[in-house]
Amino acid sequence: MNPIATPDQARFEREALAILADPGMQETVEDRRRYWLEKASPSPAMREAFDWAYPEVVFGAIIWSLNTDAERPAVVTITRIPHKLGDLDVPGSRWGLDNPDSVYRVIPIDGAERYVIRGRVPDPRLTENYFTLWNAHMGTVDVLDGKSLVLDADGRFEIFVDAEEQGDRANHIRSAPEAVEFYIRDVIADWAHERPNELSIERLGGPPKTPERSFDRKLADAQAMLIRNVDNTMRWNAQATTRPANGFDFTIDRDSDGALRNQLYIMGHFDLADDEALVIEIGLGGAGYFLAPITNIWGTTNEIVHRTSSLNLTQSVRDTPDRLTYVVSRNDPGVWNWLDPCDMPEGLLTLRWAEFADGRPGDGFGATSRVVKLAELDAALPAGTKRVTPEERQRQRADRAPSYLWRIAE
Repeated sequence: MNPIATPDQARFEREALAILADPGMQETVEDRRRYWLEKASPSPAMREAFDWAYPEVVFGAIIWSLNTDAERPAVVTITRIPHKLGDLDVPGSRWGLDNPDSVYRVIPIDGAERYVIRGRVPDPRLTENYFTLWNAHMGTVDVLDGKSLVLDADGRFEIFVDAEEQGDRANHIRSAPEAVEFYIRDVIADWAHERPNELSIERLGGPPKTPERSFDRKLADAQAMLIRNVDNTMRWNAQATTRPANGFDFTIDRDSDGALRNQLYIMGHFDLADDEALVIEIGLGGAGYFLAPITNIWGTTNEIVHRTSSLNLTQSVRDTPDRLTYVVSRNDPGVWNWLDPCDMPEGLLTLRWAEFADGRPGDGFGATSRVVKLAELDAALPAGTKRVTPEERQRQRADRAPSYLWRIAE
């Protein structure tokens, strides 16, 4: 069973396609297209990426906006790559500097209501899984670490959500008047063997008290979310793009703007000539989870299935137990830890560290970088760096693709 391809997921994706096809939505899509291209003034490479990335940003806004009725909550995955739903072509929905390891799911709630989230954890259990309760500004109201869930003998659980004390309930998330939504991250570190939690939601307050939103209301909500998401993406990008290229010195450590408590982010952007490479040395600081993903300025990852445009600890080879070295270059440098920018000379990196044993990073945490000529790369790499032949690169990619594609299987 694929925990993502649920009946609710299919229902929302079909409804999102109907919203997307509406002339009013298309008018907003075109308006934001002109607006964003004018504001961003993209390079030729980023302009080319816009043509495939922007439709994902659009569909991401629609699918998310449809699941905002707290009296009729559902569990919906909001960030997927393009896929088939029967005979229908469903656009991707990546945006917001997405993490390719994460299955992002949302559940709308009302802070005055009571809910129960039911589910089952996979085997093996996930390295990182958080149930984050947000306010309307992506600020954390409460958060539950999935590793702390109390399970029955079959790995099943119930999480009670309300504004009361936990009492004798095994799993509880305390709500508040400002709470509007769960943002649930299931991080799939081992793509081939790990699976997200099975999840469902029940509102305990009896039948809905208000009518379901009309199609026109849903359309307006989708239009508003697209407008908001475009502006948010530019704002988030500016944290990196307004700083010098090829450096990583901006750290995000907060509970706002969707940043996850207990996770540290270092942002930067690169801009390289064809004969250059960016060597990035990573100190894990004791992190149990780390990810290096390349995104474009439209907020989406590039080709994550067939190319190594993101690498996590499971997919990387370490220099030492607490250190890694990555190479970013347009041309294949012949090393295993190649962050492939997918033929683009520039991009953004949002390096992510999480799951520190003591809750905070230890000695050696951080990232340093330097630009070198590809011809001089050997001298810049640690001794013992794992090399690959062109044939080995093909095998690396061939193994990567099926380890991801179960996520879009019906």
